Amino acid sequence: MKGKITITEIAQKSGVSVSTVSRVLNNSPSVSPKKRERIQRIIDEHNYTPSIFARGMVNHKTKNIGVILPDITNPYFASLFLQVESFALKNMYATLLFNTMFSRNPQRYETSLTEEEYFKIILEKQVDGVLILGGQIDKDDVPDSFVQALNQLHRQVPVVIMGSRIDGCECLFVERNLKQGVTSIVHHFIALGHERIGFIGGEPGIRITTSRVDAFTQSLRSLGQTVHETYIVTSDYYAPDGYSAMTQLLDMNPDRLPTAVVAINDMVALGAIRAMKDRGLQCPEQIAIASCDQFLQSDYSIPRLTSMDQHNEYLGRMAVLQLISAINGSDETISINHSPELIIRESCGASRAGF
Repeated sequence: MKGKITITEIAQKSGVSVSTVSRVLNNSPSVSPKKRERIQRIIDEHNYTPSIFARGMVNHKTKNIGVILPDITNPYFASLFLQVESFALKNMYATLLFNTMFSRNPQRYETSLTEEEYFKIILEKQVDGVLILGGQIDKDDVPDSFVQALNQLHRQVPVVIMGSRIDGCECLFVERNLKQGVTSIVHHFIALGHERIGFIGGEPGIRITTSRVDAFTQSLRSLGQTVHETYIVTSDYYAPDGYSAMTQLLDMNPDRLPTAVVAINDMVALGAIRAMKDRGLQCPEQIAIASCDQFLQSDYSIPRLTSMDQHNEYLGRMAVLQLISAINGSDETISINHSPELIIRESCGASRAGF
């Protein structure tokens, strides 16, 4: 009875080395016709289908890439990973996901692994390269020890980071435009006639939060508008954080509420709208809202959310291209043109204002 057979057993039955069998599987010309025929006969007899690892024995590639991200429950990272996975598959690469939960409250989860420990685990999986989509690398102040760990990982396999460049880090970077989306929303609100504009969400000490708050205040000042510090409430990136941030904003400014609010992402915006509803306030009639990061299903909320489309499909594609290029021996940085796009829906009140 013909059963499953391993590449080692094929080598034993053929009287050759495992590497010779692997060369036949990879159509290498460096095997004599006589040996090739003997090996191929055994392969055909057992209907053997080579694994990616077997094919990689000659070229030392597994066609696997590791993807490290801080929270798969965050729609931003989920959406980005799906784009990465899809484009990698089109290029015959499998993706191994490592969800560190770095960005969530560690008390909610039993795991206590550091990102540096994940680096060791990912190398054990024999990946050809690593793509990092956030985590400690997104801090305003990245620890030197973490940069050193990244450099050490990059010396063993190519590492591409989706994020802003870090001094002393030798990895390759794909940089997003963190400020343009906020600027577009502020200009849109000013065009709608708003003068009291707030900003909510985002964890303090994280680059995307710092960059977007800076862009928010700079945009207001450049347009001759007053920056109200009590209208800026940072918290985190999830719906409960949007709820608490909007509640705090309303409590601090009960007699002079903002007429429009910029939320750091759609989840924060949804939490904020719920907080408004619980206070008897309507969006956009009393406070308009727009989000810096569009997630899936934002067109189905009530009201439909005005959001920035960050074009994750483009970012994911560019990140994978950069990584595959590095795996194939190129250390050249791919130039990208990341331009977020404002998608106008109901929550900003544009239709009511005649836009």
